[in-house]
Amino acid sequence: MDHIVIIGNGISGVTAARHIRKLSDTETSSAQAKKITIVSAETDYFFSRTALMYVYMGHMKFEHTQPYENWFWEKNNINLKKGYVNTVETTSKTLQFANGDTLQYDKLIIATGSKPNKFGWPGQDLDGVMGMYHKQDLDNLEKYAPNNKVCKHAVIVGGGLIGIELAEMLHSRHIPVTFLVREHSFWDAVLPKGESAMINREILKNGIDLRLGVNLKEIKADENGQVKSVIIEETGEEIDCNVVGLTAGVSPNIDFLKESETRTEPGRRIETGRGVKVNRFLETNIPDVYAIGDCAEQHEGIDQRRPIEAVWYTGRMMGETVAQTICGNRIAYKPGHWFNSAKFFDIEYQTYGWVWAQPKKNEARFYWEHHKGNKCIHINYDKNMREFIGINNLGIRMRHEFFDKVLTEKRSVDYVLEHLADANFDPEFYKLHEPEIVAKFNQENHTNIQLKKKSWKRIFQTS
Repeated sequence: MDHIVIIGNGISGVTAARHIRKLSDTETSSAQAKKITIVSAETDYFFSRTALMYVYMGHMKFEHTQPYENWFWEKNNINLKKGYVNTVETTSKTLQFANGDTLQYDKLIIATGSKPNKFGWPGQDLDGVMGMYHKQDLDNLEKYAPNNKVCKHAVIVGGGLIGIELAEMLHSRHIPVTFLVREHSFWDAVLPKGESAMINREILKNGIDLRLGVNLKEIKADENGQVKSVIIEETGEEIDCNVVGLTAGVSPNIDFLKESETRTEPGRRIETGRGVKVNRFLETNIPDVYAIGDCAEQHEGIDQRRPIEAVWYTGRMMGETVAQTICGNRIAYKPGHWFNSAKFFDIEYQTYGWVWAQPKKNEARFYWEHHKGNKCIHINYDKNMREFIGINNLGIRMRHEFFDKVLTEKRSVDYVLEHLADANFDPEFYKLHEPEIVAKFNQENHTNIQLKKKSWKRIFQTS
């Protein structure tokens, strides 16, 4: 009986376990009778990491973030082991745990996710300093920032998606927040100028003290070893605070593999870069060892994707893919067209295809923004071939299926605009903006694109 050991109980590891169990239990499967063990030092049971913010904000309890009842694992013959893996010995196929336990495997899946970046700031390990990625971060937030009497002020360092989530969380408990962002506009390495400026306004509108173009120099401690203030690098300003959120990105959580290298003969070391190096089949350089999710690093990025993708849906897809390979159907990981979504306070964000912060030489852009400054779309297309490349939507929901189809079929920007109302996913009776959007495009590009009749009918019915 093959023993499949999975280190990590996030979306990637749990998806792999579920699909291995499903595939190995089918009568027609050539890979029968697999023992599965999931190892985690974080929590006893799988939970939805993206829902942690809503626990703190009072929208749900932690148990509501667990998609499966506690009996699910025993019923599906998936063993759970709580513990921290110190080293992986690939020659003997043995995991060594911090408490002295060991565990043998036949095949190993590394799915250890990410950890918040730290850049050697003085005071970065003080009490009251935390990321916002793990269950332990939520526990620390409840301890050090349960309300605005215990936490009179918080500082967040780093302007990505996790940073703005943490700002919204603290804001929900009326805790004043200073947001330190080293870029000159929020997330401007990813968002084009218009979208970034819109999010700047949204952050400020919610009463957050947004500081752009600044860096953290130092976190200072009080007499009890807890945070008391931060120092800004550029100005030397000291800001009193009780909590510091470090949200300057994440990196693969693979420190235990670095430790493993000293105990492993050179030819049996798992190759690592920033993450665990894998091929298109999610295989490492060591037979029977795989890596998936945030901790996996492709030797070269797929299509125009980055080699490491800390995204929920790609982790799930990797879990499904590696399960097929382990159960005898070796297939390559194919993530498809890029998409992502997030929420910036009250503004929802979606992106499909590619809309870079700056257009490339062959690309043309079309940007429409609502007069209230809280909705926009940004379309990217090939200026010679007119092929649609991607779209950003802020404040307007669009259908994933529509854009996946037009990207696959390599449709033109004209086709996308003609059918834009069909892509709209806003609830019935929301005001639709497609006529205004198409009219602006026609005016700027001297075209005569018309919304299709089906789309017009829907607009007239719901305006």
